[in-house]
Parts: sequence; C-alpha cells; structure tokens
Amino acid sequence: MYDIDPCSGDPTFLEPFWVKNAASSAIVIAGWHRMSYEYSDGSLISEELKAHIRNVHASVGNAITDGKYIIFGAGATHLLNAAVHALSSKASSSPTKVVASTPYYPVYKEQTEFFNSEDYKFNGDTSMWNNDTSNSTFIELVTSPNNPDGHMKKAVLQGQFVKRIHDLAYYWPHFTPIVAPADEDLMIFTLSKLTGHAGSRFGWAIINDEAVYKRMLTYMDLSTYGVSRETQLRVMKLLKVVLSGNGREMYEFGHNTMKNRWSKLSKVLSQSKRFSTQKLKPQHCSFSQQIRTPSSGNFLSRSMYK
Repeated sequence: MYDIDPCSGDPTFLEPFWVKNAASSAIVIAGWHRMSYEYSDGSLISEELKAHIRNVHASVGNAITDGKYIIFGAGATHLLNAAVHALSSKASSSPTKVVASTPYYPVYKEQTEFFNSEDYKFNGDTSMWNNDTSNSTFIELVTSPNNPDGHMKKAVLQGQFVKRIHDLAYYWPHFTPIVAPADEDLMIFTLSKLTGHAGSRFGWAIINDEAVYKRMLTYMDLSTYGVSRETQLRVMKLLKVVLSGNGREMYEFGHNTMKNRWSKLSKVLSQSKRFSTQKLKPQHCSFSQQIRTPSSGNFLSRSMYK
C-alpha cells in the first residue's frame, strides 16, 4: 500500500542520502560566531558561497555563470517577486503585464496579486498576448522543466517590450536530463530542489544585467536585509558534500529514487480507469551521458470519466 499526496512538494526523498552523509554535512556554530549583520567586506552575501554555487553549476553543466551576478534570497519564492519588481517598468503609463504559460505554478499569480503593486499586474496565460499590438511591457515567467507538467518550456513572447524570468528550479540531473547549459538573462534556482533542504529557505538568482542585479539587491536589503549568515554557512557545507568525490553521488541517488517511485506508481495506476500517467520524451543527458526520461514532471493527469 502506498500513500500518494498529489498536493505536496516536500522534497524529503533525498533525506536518506543526507542521513548517510550526516557527519560531513553537519555544522556547529559557536554562540559568538557570525553575530554581525554583514561579512567582513560589508556585504550580506558570502563570496565563498557564490564560488561554490558557480562550481556546482559548472560541474553539472546546467547553467552558465561566467561574467554574471549572483544574488541570494529566502527560497525561489522570495527571488521571484524581487525579479518581477526589478524588471517592471517605471516609465510605462500602465502596469507591466506578468504572464506565464499554463499550466503554471499557482504562486506566480497568487504572489503577484498579493503584493498588489501599481507597477505590475498578473495577466494570465502567455498565449493570450501572442498577437498583442499595444506595445505593452511584459514579464514572461518561463519555467523549465515546468511545474507541474515537467515539459521543457521556452519563451513564447518576442519583442523589445518583453523581459523574462527563467525559473529553473527543477533543472538538475535527478529530475530531468541536462540537455545544454542555460544562458538566460535572469535565472532562478533553489536549494530545496537541489539538495532537498526546503526548510533552510535558500535560493539564488543568476543575473546578466547589472542594473537589474542592483534593483534586486535593493529589494532584498529592504525586505529582509539579506539571507541569514547561518543559512549561508549551512548551504556552503551542503554544497561541499555535493561537490565531493566525482560530484555525482547525490544526483544518482535522487534519480534512482525518483525512477523507482515512478515505476511503482505507474504499475498501480495502470490498473485504473480514471487516472493515467504522463508520458515524457527521453533525452540525452550531458551530465550522466545516458538517455533519460524526466522525472520532475511525472504528475497525474485525470482522464475524462464516463
């Protein structure tokens, strides 16, 4: 008997890996350590941790970081609104339209509407604006692999008035084949999908434009005054484990775990007349050097029941 919770995204499937690596991933912080708001250089962001993040991306081959800026946030959720804020137009007479291709992560809409800014508004599905001739400014949220269907999405809207946020939270070898390094102007990643440490609340954005980076940095400074230094210390310790050895152990563990779970789920659902399993195309993964099927998008699709 298996319990399935289709509404949960808690990434505890990686917990056995971290139990196995408990000693090498543990940290102890003395009471006097890291009491200041800032690091010795006056920054809220650890330069050493940034270097580790660049090394992780280089080892996996899922994103290009050379010559780009990196900023930290309290998970991808925090960074998403910071990015929308930074990209929204102050000069336009009407709010910037924030759009995403359906099916999209519900937080995109909920968060944008919650902050109720005069500078930007959520305007639904991207396809509705394909033939727009009003010269409106757009922020297109591109999620690849997509949450919730796992497809590798690409930008839809074109033109000088379109800016993009690429949510690449699931673009890791234990979820999907790495087909090529992403090289977008603004890319967002999160620790919760990389190592499974959702409770640490840590994410990062890789940004090409300095002006956008500075606007996001201001947002972070005013909203939380940066990510806690204890969190940054823990993340650095975790990434050292991820990078240790040949840098493949965690990804292989995660991939095999997801593959086995999906096999069991598919077997159960094959007997159902109400549910079907999603079929995604296998692709060559440059990291594993194997043909693999994505696992992040293996969600259930309810068929018409008559």
